[in-house]
Amino acid sequence: MNTPQNESWSVVSDAQQLRELVGSPIQRVADKARPTLHELDRQWLAASPLCLVATAAADGSCDVSPRGDPPGFTHVLDERTIAIPERPGNRRADGFCNLLENPHVGLIFLIPGRGDTLRINGTAELLRDAPFFDEMVVNEHRPRLALLVHVQEVFHHCSKAFLRSSLWDPSSWAPDAIASRARIARTLEQPDRPLEELEHYYGPGYADRLYR
Repeated sequence: MNTPQNESWSVVSDAQQLRELVGSPIQRVADKARPTLHELDRQWLAASPLCLVATAAADGSCDVSPRGDPPGFTHVLDERTIAIPERPGNRRADGFCNLLENPHVGLIFLIPGRGDTLRINGTAELLRDAPFFDEMVVNEHRPRLALLVHVQEVFHHCSKAFLRSSLWDPSSWAPDAIASRARIARTLEQPDRPLEELEHYYGPGYADRLYR
């Protein structure tokens, strides 16, 4: 569905217009993507507890899903292949459904406190089992699925977005600025469920159910 446009809006409609606005990258930036993992990339993956997984279906509809586990949860098979375990979730599997139609995937790996990130692009497939699943057990949970990523591009991204947002600056944090997760669920997802029940569900015991 096309968004109605205000007459005062000026839309960028081609690559030349875009480059006139943002400019072109210097050569070392344009050439920084690599086809294989470097030892420094492996060290980053070993320290990262969180990954954002971006996918798109055949019709172009998109999804970005977080994946998190103890640091080093991403399993490195070789310089061109990594695997990300799947843990219990809401069972929508939006990204996985996308990958069954379109195997292309984009990943961003974060390390808390670091503004720079590791980016990996490639193609992916879903594995229901493999011997290395035994190496991805957390809290006695062996994954039922894993995302196997065939690396095509690897590069590190600078920290400007994180610095602008003050993401890792505790003085900028305001977790109570909006409604709690329980109130959001009550309003948008489960209006027939008592708020007290939802607050209990999303309360301190929620962390005890992460691998069930």
